[in-house]
Amino acid sequence: MSVPLMIQDKDNQRIEHLKKDLGIHKKIDVIRAALLLLEKEAERVKRIRRWKRAASLVAEGSHEVNKEFQPHSRIKSK
Repeated sequence: MSVPLMIQDKDNQRIEHLKKDLGIHKKIDVIRAALLLLEKEAERVKRIRRWKRAASLVAEGSHEVNKEFQPHSRIKSK
């Protein structure tokens, strides 16, 4: 069963403009396309948060391992 969606006039004009620009025939298809993009962006944000958390968890250990290799490096830092 469908649920009616209350759309303001400004938003309706924006949807109609996108329909014409994208060659889409139905308003719902414009909304679905927008939802798909929002979902992809939300997944991207979640993935970045996970990567940052993982990087912060291994950063200290990685720093310790890198310090062990410093004295043996041919390039000496001053």
